[in-house]
Amino acid sequence: MSSLEKPFGLGDLPKLSINRLERFSSPGAWRRAIADDRDTGKYNNSCNSSSQMTFHGNSHLWKPQYHNANSSCDGVDLRDLPRKVLSDLPRFVKIVEVGPRDGLQNEKNNVPTSVKIQLIHKLVAAGLSVVEATSFVSPKWVPQLADAKDVLSGIPQVPNVRFPVLTPNLRGFESAVAAGAKEIALFASASESFSKSNINCTIEESLVRYRDVTAAAKRHGLRIRGYVSCVIACPIEGAIQPSKVAYVAKELYNMGCSEISLGDTIGVGTPGSVVAMLEAVMSFVPVDKIAVHFHDTYGQALANILASLQMGISIVDSSVSGLGGCPYAKGATGNVATEDVVYMLHGLGIETNLDLNKLMEAGDYISKHLGRPLGSKTATALRKLTNL
Repeated sequence: MSSLEKPFGLGDLPKLSINRLERFSSPGAWRRAIADDRDTGKYNNSCNSSSQMTFHGNSHLWKPQYHNANSSCDGVDLRDLPRKVLSDLPRFVKIVEVGPRDGLQNEKNNVPTSVKIQLIHKLVAAGLSVVEATSFVSPKWVPQLADAKDVLSGIPQVPNVRFPVLTPNLRGFESAVAAGAKEIALFASASESFSKSNINCTIEESLVRYRDVTAAAKRHGLRIRGYVSCVIACPIEGAIQPSKVAYVAKELYNMGCSEISLGDTIGVGTPGSVVAMLEAVMSFVPVDKIAVHFHDTYGQALANILASLQMGISIVDSSVSGLGGCPYAKGATGNVATEDVVYMLHGLGIETNLDLNKLMEAGDYISKHLGRPLGSKTATALRKLTNL
């Protein structure tokens, strides 16, 4: 078994019980329940209670109905569990949609510009306030995004909606500005080997390059977002030390990035390795400036997001219908699906300002165009239910 096939450790994390979480299945529900329980002194939870799951079509959520409940089990006071488990979660999570850029960049067949623009339209209609639109990178390296200028110019400027674009160097930055970009993103790596294979320079060389880009962006008054890839492991080097991630994140933050997105590029992270990495980064970057970006290669993305929320993170990158992969990371599957993230967040009582139905419509649209099944488990399950 290679080093990348081994879990990187679970750590000492709070243990979450699904039975405790099922009750809080819509935004704000668990907070209302806590308030009610504070008044009544009762919880409808019990190890010996019977329960039945009921699907509520309007909310797209399964809600349990409990009977014969009492408030304790095996000496544990269940009245305290929701507060202990959920009280520190953020009330609102901002979703950064990366599908149009990170999701489509690895597609082998050409995706027409009009389809990309229509996808972005649908994502904005679903309520997303940040949609990563494209990348101003050499078509030689990412031919799928050769139409960056046309995509950006084809997007109507919507109030309070941001469309960051990736700019790997000054030349890309200048092209982005000429096309009307209002926000840029930079892409560094915590892995020396991945940095060389992805952007053809060492980590230090990339940071020098980005200082020039951020200085230019500041002169133009543009917002800057920073990405750090391989924050858990690298397809070439294996496990990455959290201190290396913290160093790159700190440098990007200090040079002017208003937000730092930490990416598990090959999706091997577990909650234990994610918590250790976040602890290191949070020593240098304020928690409200940190975003998490998980690929779902090993099926750990939602668990990692939940662990991140417990650490205080309130910004999550995701991709509609789980689009994505990395052209420089063999075996890396798609990003975590936006629909799945939103379903989980709403089930935890966390607001997102997003319409799950409209997100699924966007996922349907792009999946049909690409000729593949939906990449969201939530969308797949709900479509089956609503088609009965």
